[in-house]
Amino acid sequence: MRKQIAAANWKMNCTLPEATRLIDGLVNEDIPVTGAREVVLAVPFPYLMLAAERTAKKQGFRIAAQNCYDRPSGAFTGEVSAPMLASVGVDYIIIGHSERREIFGEAPALLAAKTDACLEAGLDAIFCCGEPLEIRESGTQNAYVADQLTKSLFHLRAEQLGDIVIAYEPIWAIGTGKTASAAQAQEMQAYIRSVLAGQYGAAVAGQVTILYGGSVKASNAAEIFSQPDVDGGLVGGASLNLSEFTAIIKSLK
Repeated sequence: MRKQIAAANWKMNCTLPEATRLIDGLVNEDIPVTGAREVVLAVPFPYLMLAAERTAKKQGFRIAAQNCYDRPSGAFTGEVSAPMLASVGVDYIIIGHSERREIFGEAPALLAAKTDACLEAGLDAIFCCGEPLEIRESGTQNAYVADQLTKSLFHLRAEQLGDIVIAYEPIWAIGTGKTASAAQAQEMQAYIRSVLAGQYGAAVAGQVTILYGGSVKASNAAEIFSQPDVDGGLVGGASLNLSEFTAIIKSLK
């Protein structure tokens, strides 16, 4: 079975006391994270060491950074490198979230370089892709997402794809309260798997974990996660609510 992941993307939220309460709450919950299941906490940079320390003895919990720079070190004030993140106990780095693409103008070539930096530091990447509303309405979402994958991932060798988790996030459903239907999520995630299969073969593509990200909440997680090509979710706002995120974790296959 492919790895099934409930990933919490806190974005730029929580003070230190709030972060501590939320992490400790998750650790103390009776959450069955066994077998192929994982819980990934993508917390802001100041709380990465806290999250790593508080979850160290909790089976199936992993820590993610929300971003990294593409260079290992140097005179880049304000940036954080993948080797730095690896040294404080990070397991994953989110690459190419739609907010990084849209607000900060991160282009495909930069995202390819960040992916390389992540893998070179021995970390796994959660690579985000997805279309805005105008692309969905024009019916060209498949070509749009395929282009994102091709330009930022297809320089990788087949064996490196095992260190990549794909997160499909329809931008029109992030923080809007709108959610792609379970059928829409499955349709796109099956398409993404077919694109990977075209480049790397069906056997390799079949092992890649593909998450859905777009207003996942306790009320819809089970239906979305039940789809054959949906391997969990990249969860935004609902991950800041202990009971909501606990229910989402329990909805994993």
